[in-house]
Amino acid sequence: MVPSSPLRSPLDGWQEVQLVQLSEVQLDPALAKILPAEFASRNKLIPVAREDGVLQVASSAPISQETLDELRILSDCEIALRRAHSHEIEKAVEDLYMGLLLDDIHQEDVEVLSEEDQEIGDLQKMAKEALVIKLVNMIFRQAIQDRASDIHIEPFEREVKVRYRVDGILNEAQSLPKRLQAAVISRIKILAELNIAERRLPQDGRIRLKLSGREYDIRVSIVPTYFGETAALRILDKTHMLLQLDDLGLSSLILRDFESLILRPNGIILVTGPTGSGKTTTLYATLQKVYSPEKNIITIEDPVEYQLDGISQIAVRPKIQLTFANGLRSILRQDPDIILVGEIRDRETAEIAVQASLTGHLVFSTLHTNDAAGAIARLRDMGVEPYLIASSLIGVLAQRLVRLVCPHCREEDPQAGRSLSLLRPDLASSRCSRGRGCQHCKNSGYLGRQGIYEFLLMDDSIKEAVNERESAIAIRQRAILKGFRTLWEDGLEKAAAGRTTLEEVLRVAKTEDSAPPSLEVD
Repeated sequence: MVPSSPLRSPLDGWQEVQLVQLSEVQLDPALAKILPAEFASRNKLIPVAREDGVLQVASSAPISQETLDELRILSDCEIALRRAHSHEIEKAVEDLYMGLLLDDIHQEDVEVLSEEDQEIGDLQKMAKEALVIKLVNMIFRQAIQDRASDIHIEPFEREVKVRYRVDGILNEAQSLPKRLQAAVISRIKILAELNIAERRLPQDGRIRLKLSGREYDIRVSIVPTYFGETAALRILDKTHMLLQLDDLGLSSLILRDFESLILRPNGIILVTGPTGSGKTTTLYATLQKVYSPEKNIITIEDPVEYQLDGISQIAVRPKIQLTFANGLRSILRQDPDIILVGEIRDRETAEIAVQASLTGHLVFSTLHTNDAAGAIARLRDMGVEPYLIASSLIGVLAQRLVRLVCPHCREEDPQAGRSLSLLRPDLASSRCSRGRGCQHCKNSGYLGRQGIYEFLLMDDSIKEAVNERESAIAIRQRAILKGFRTLWEDGLEKAAAGRTTLEEVLRVAKTEDSAPPSLEVD
């Protein structure tokens, strides 16, 4: 602890006042009881430590003599000022007072009627109460600070759980009082411009908000469950820098083949994987790579997640019959060179995409399949003739996202290295890593995510297999004999390089024939 000296004048020698990095300070929750939350938030200051009758208070700017006097009265201490960055103070105030806010909410004397008996006017009034507004804002702020991609607000019999998905993993954040369930959901509905009177049917909407100078789109899904409505909110950072193809984690061989393919004048290129595997990010990076003023690029998406300069983007609107199929037909009359279809969901969309590729257009799209070869079987199941698939499809990129080892607490993992050598003897000399856990990664050992990939190039052998209606497994085996690298193998190589862990690769890419049972993890 740095010795404190009482400050007589808050304006004297401000630049000489010690600078504190609040992100590196563990704030004592007991300090929150010294200064009221409203006072700390209004004056943009935070109590840092108390010692020998002296309270250290961090501020981003000199405070007035009046505020200094209030500090002395409220704390019954002498005050020692510390300088801190304003954004760190804002976060520290939120973190320090969050527990007290939740306590206040639990203790608040609010009488809430049963779900069935609540009047619309009651819900509107409750949703606009300061306590509910602060609570919902706190949920948004905490999720964004934790780098969450999704927020889940889930009602149960006696509580309402709030969970954040960070790096693909759901983490429980806090529980809310059951009696505030309807008010919180109504507040989210109002922000998303949904019908708060409708509590029996699912609803979808969008919230736009700004926090610390950054703009965010929140995609909202409300679904009725046994214990009330549950809300799932997807967070999209509108000002987030879009990744380039080189940043996605593609191996040099896959990157070379993929880049040569996207420069072709026509054909279909598919990106496959489960929901949340980064397919849209890959497609956006691809469009940025192929963009030039000489090309007319049009997309149809559900929804448009990021705005791309120089590219015309259309959002699907099923309520007015603007579906992928109808939108794609209209796009073909706009003289496009390159078309992106957010997802091929049905036979009609698939057939139009095939015809577009056969008439001189390059088409990018996505499918939900487990691997690259599965995309061919999926198109066949939709009713697309094999000869049309062989004629139009030129490549399939399958992907998953694995968590990256935290660079701040990385350490060597000899045990993983021995396990890896059993799976791939050629990787026996690799040095696997793991994260010990630190404040940067919230003790998870992981920070950020990157893709693992497999790329199926539609050469003559694969086209022959398609025309002969061979199974996805047979097509996959043909490709492996010609050097095809699977998701599993790409993941192992990234684990060998110390970028991720063997446990992560097992979690997202393990198949029945990929690893012996002895290497399975809980």
